[in-house]
Amino acid sequence: MKNRVSILALVLGITLSLSGAAMAADVTVFAAASLADAMKELTAAFNKQTGKTAVASLAASSALARQIESSGGADIFISADLDWMDYLDQRGLVLSDSRVNLLGNKLVLVASKDVNTQVTIAPHFDLAGALKGGRLSMADPDSVPAGKYGRTALTSLGVWNSVVNHLVNAENVRVALSYVARGEAPLGIVYETDAKAEPNVRVVGVFPENSHQPILYPAALVKNPGAAPTADARAFLAFLSSPTAKAVFEKLGFTVLSK
Repeated sequence: MKNRVSILALVLGITLSLSGAAMAADVTVFAAASLADAMKELTAAFNKQTGKTAVASLAASSALARQIESSGGADIFISADLDWMDYLDQRGLVLSDSRVNLLGNKLVLVASKDVNTQVTIAPHFDLAGALKGGRLSMADPDSVPAGKYGRTALTSLGVWNSVVNHLVNAENVRVALSYVARGEAPLGIVYETDAKAEPNVRVVGVFPENSHQPILYPAALVKNPGAAPTADARAFLAFLSSPTAKAVFEKLGFTVLSK
């Protein structure tokens, strides 16, 4: 029940955020929270190049997908995993032939820059001991991609049960990052790109890629009842695979997959 309430609150928050600039935009992009910095740069670049207005609404992929299912509001959806894109695709809410896997990422363990913690990520490593009585910050593992990847990685390494009762569950990965940056949690699991974006944390370990599913960011055009995707929406989706977008994504630490 608590998770359902959280999702509803996030959906409501997204809906309210669309009452301003997003409602008047030529293109509205629902994007995973970990894309915040990229979307800020790319919407500005697209707007400058085209004279159009593209805006991004950022939240956990789960909350964005639920919002699209509930009442639409987006022209493009960019998820931080395949599951939530598949969720919408299976319900006929995105254009399947527009789907593209844009990006890849890595999963890392971070600490506050002022905390002298040394961790070697390996099977059965002492993560609970590294917390020193504190809590591990991560996005909600029941719904948010970063949290799901984190739980899978910790489970595969044999340490999930040692920390499951010592978690701080955040509504998205950027909130999880902020808990560590502010010193409210000694360690956190986030994407490598999030760690690069926050000067108050440092990476203390990178999770082996074989400890979790590949971290992929699919993008697709959203189907809105009674209306075909606009030319502007198609143009922005194409722009996400342009040399301009590639340069931005790579600068921020993403692996660019689309050609």
